[in-house]
Amino acid sequence: MADREQRTPLYGVVLILVALGASMAVSYYGPMWFRVTVYILTAVIVLVGGVMTFRDYPY
Repeated sequence: MADREQRTPLYGVVLILVALGASMAVSYYGPMWFRVTVYILTAVIVLVGGVMTFRDYPY
């Protein structure tokens, strides 16, 4: 099992994959206001997931 240092990047990748899956799911169906809301939330979640995934890399 992964230790605590390895869990945060894993959670970041999972967040990114869930966000992308949600945006793919609503891309063809649903009202436009719902699609736009999901796309905005997807952008925010992908940013948070990216920070969580790459937080340990040096600049």
